[in-house]
This record gives sequence, structure tokens and C-alpha cells, in this order.
Amino acid sequence: MEIALDTLPEVPPLPSGFRFLAWNAEILKRHADVKFQSFRFEVDANVFPCLGDSEGCFRLMREISMRDGFIPAATWLIEHEDQATGNWRAVATVQGVRDREGNGSIQNLGVVPGFRGMGIGAILLLKALEGFKQQGMPRASLEVTSQNIGAIRLYERLGFRIASTVYKAVEMGAVQTTTQA
Repeated sequence: MEIALDTLPEVPPLPSGFRFLAWNAEILKRHADVKFQSFRFEVDANVFPCLGDSEGCFRLMREISMRDGFIPAATWLIEHEDQATGNWRAVATVQGVRDREGNGSIQNLGVVPGFRGMGIGAILLLKALEGFKQQGMPRASLEVTSQNIGAIRLYERLGFRIASTVYKAVEMGAVQTTTQA
């Protein structure tokens, strides 16, 4: 899916109790942990097996951050404050890189279950797109699995349009059932 960056809406404020954390190499593991929590039980982990493995998410995050086209201004965490303890927990992540044509490319956008449906995914995506725009990129793109209807609706609501369709044969894991006597 693609979007032109010339007419982006302003990034709305996060809800109370949430904050942005800008990219720095010291929080790479936190990005990887959120990526794993966000994708491990999703179809994306079948399409990209590294997303279903904690170490795989760490390696992927490290590889993304070391690319020549890595864009720190389009790479963010969102944290949530636990009201009882005052501790902050990372609950959403996005990473951005420059593609071969000089446009922005979202690598992964993940929101931990339990924090979905609160609007933070949309805010996080707009924050990443703003980072691409600040770098002078005219367009941005992302890939989404066709079964991720919620994400597709979000992207379309924000102005993304389908640019191409890619088919990939994926062998889904066996469904395990148990019976009790």
C-alpha cells in the first residue's frame, strides 16, 4: 500500500498515560520485544517466521537498524505508564527505511495485544510518516497481509491505497487440539 506524503494530517496527541520514545541504538531490544509480542500469534509470523521468535525479532530489528537507508526519524516506540507502579512499558513499535526509489518504507508496525483499538497504531504510523516527510521523501509504502483486515482498514482510513498485490505460498502451522476424557 502507498501514500503521498504531501497532504498528511497532523500527528494527534497520544492519549493520557502514553508517550513517544525516539530511536536510539540503546532501545533496539525494546523494539524487538514489542515486535515479538505484537506478531507472535498473528498470521504475519507464518509469512515471516522470524516474527514468531524472540531472537528472530531481535536479529530483524538489528538488521533494519543497520541498513544504509534506515530512518531514525521514522522509527519510534510508544510507551504506556502503569498507574499502579509508575513503570513505563513499551507497547507499540514502528521502523522506517528509505527504499531504492528514495521513498519511505514502513518495515513493521506493531501494537501489543491489549493496547489495540485505542488509536495508538494510527498515531504511531502518522509519526513515522511525518519522519519520512521531514527527510524530503514524497511517498511511503508498507506491506500488509490480506487477512489483516483491521490493519488494512486503518491504512485506507489514513489515505493509503493498494499499489500492488503479492502472492506468497505459506505453509500454516498445524492446528493442535486436545481432548479430555
